[in-house]
Amino acid sequence: MPHHGSTHPLTGYGWDAEFADSFAVHAADGLVPGRIIRVDRGRCDLVVPDGDGVRTVLADTALVTTGDPLRIMCTGDWAAVDLAAGHVRALLPRRTAFVRSTSSKRSEGQILAANVDHAVIAVSLAVELDLGRIERFLALAWESGATPLVVLSKADLVPDPAVLAHLVADTEAAAPGAQVLAVSAETGEGVDALAAVLAGATSVLLGQSGAGKSTLANALLGTETQTVQAIRDRDGKGRHTTTTRNLLALPGGGVLIDTPGLRGVGLWDAEDGVARTFSEIDELAAECRFHDCGHASEPGCAVLAAVEAGELPERRLASYRKLLRENAHIAARTDARLRAEMRREWKVIQAAGRRMNAEKRGGRG
Repeated sequence: MPHHGSTHPLTGYGWDAEFADSFAVHAADGLVPGRIIRVDRGRCDLVVPDGDGVRTVLADTALVTTGDPLRIMCTGDWAAVDLAAGHVRALLPRRTAFVRSTSSKRSEGQILAANVDHAVIAVSLAVELDLGRIERFLALAWESGATPLVVLSKADLVPDPAVLAHLVADTEAAAPGAQVLAVSAETGEGVDALAAVLAGATSVLLGQSGAGKSTLANALLGTETQTVQAIRDRDGKGRHTTTTRNLLALPGGGVLIDTPGLRGVGLWDAEDGVARTFSEIDELAAECRFHDCGHASEPGCAVLAAVEAGELPERRLASYRKLLRENAHIAARTDARLRAEMRREWKVIQAAGRRMNAEKRGGRG
């Protein structure tokens, strides 16, 4: 992440010239910038400048509370803080946001982390590799604007190097464009390589319970910051060790957001993310005879031809179809208020377009 030669106390937390520009209007009101490191029941912890260093403050969030789940403040947000009153006055525009759909019938989006550069997807090698689940996480990560990175944790449980190499290769095939690292917090294998990728950036650690996220976070932090509970190796299951999303400073610069284990990761408006996750299918689709080919039984389908030729695994196409169906279903269920908002915005755009066209015609006359 570029630091623009800045010596600002918050540079190590991701502050840069672009965020400084966004904050300028608030500086005139005597507010200070802060990065939210934890949110808990209407209050949040932020790290703010303190002379040449930083300190942590607790602030009330009532002034920026919103009923829109996609605009609720979250860990990783940058804020304008009134230190004297102990209030967050405003949030700075987000660069990226990691969003999943909730399990509620209203099908709302839930922000898991904001302003993230790397989405680290932790996958335990203590259990059988679930490539479909990895693809689901990847779709959300690509959609967020962050760069995904898959970490196969507990690599020490796969002592045969040939088997480990095979698991890495299978994961790489399911994650085009994303780096895949085999890591063992137990032996230290791959930890330095992972730390080098994350240095100087904001990263979020994602995965199911038992994926070894807290152990991985401790290995990267060089401390026992996150509580770790024993996991049964035979099934990789354990209790949640992280119950809130916490932003932690890394010793090599940059920060890490640790998250609770996610039982479900529903897609939320992730069509572009699905396309990036299955980029080879997207490329093949451009060669199909019909531009709206559904890759089911249409003649001249390049995707089906690739499956027939053994160039594209059938499992991969099935996973692609499943995620596209789910995403379309979520989009159709998105609550009426949000749809009405989008329609209003579209009407404004259409009205502006009609006005411009009318002006052009008038100019010709």
